[in-house]
Amino acid sequence: MVAFLLFAATSTGFAQENTTSSTSPKNPAPYISRAGDHFMIQLSYDSWLGTPDSIKSHMKGFQRGFNMAVMLNKSFKSNPKFAIAGGIGVSSSNIYFKKMNVDIGSGNPTLRFIPTNSTDNFKKYKLSTTFIEVPLEFRFSSNPSTPNKSVKAAVGIKIGTILNAHTKGKTLRDSTGATLHNYTEKITTKGYFNSTRFAATARVGYGVFSLFGSYNLSSMFKTGVAADVRLLQVGLCISGL
Repeated sequence: MVAFLLFAATSTGFAQENTTSSTSPKNPAPYISRAGDHFMIQLSYDSWLGTPDSIKSHMKGFQRGFNMAVMLNKSFKSNPKFAIAGGIGVSSSNIYFKKMNVDIGSGNPTLRFIPTNSTDNFKKYKLSTTFIEVPLEFRFSSNPSTPNKSVKAAVGIKIGTILNAHTKGKTLRDSTGATLHNYTEKITTKGYFNSTRFAATARVGYGVFSLFGSYNLSSMFKTGVAADVRLLQVGLCISGL
């Protein structure tokens, strides 16, 4: 709801500027609307910076994320190669563990990462988080009139609030690897996680493809319940419209 209101306020602000400029030739609108990068999809490789070695050694597989956003692009009338953009989006991250349970459902004062090397464990196990966000960008396009044939770059920030956090384990095995139960265990709770996060973003590319990075300026977990872990995402961005 906070993200939606911020986005609505931003859109209203742009509309007011354009309305004022249309009735006052002496104060032309500082922005003009152009096609380009209104819709973005991002596929990422994710990593936790600041993770203790005792936990990092159990992180296995391809840690990955998926983000998408709808953004309002406004080019500067004085120089259309530069623009600002704001919108709303959803960001998700999946971190995979081998022979370790993340005990988010325990209610303990601290979040326990429990090794399961010598006891029953899940064949597949992950911790997933999802945020709704307001992304803001300052953009450059070498050829704004043909965005699909343009070198592009952008820097910005994202402000988000958590929607979901859960762990999921599949196929319970004993310590030797023999299957005990072929079922899925899912535990959902946001109790240990910071409800709000801030991230710095950057991307550079050509046409509809670009490389992007996103670094959390805020800790993933609440103070005192776990290490000061920051999410880093790097990957491919596909943008258009």
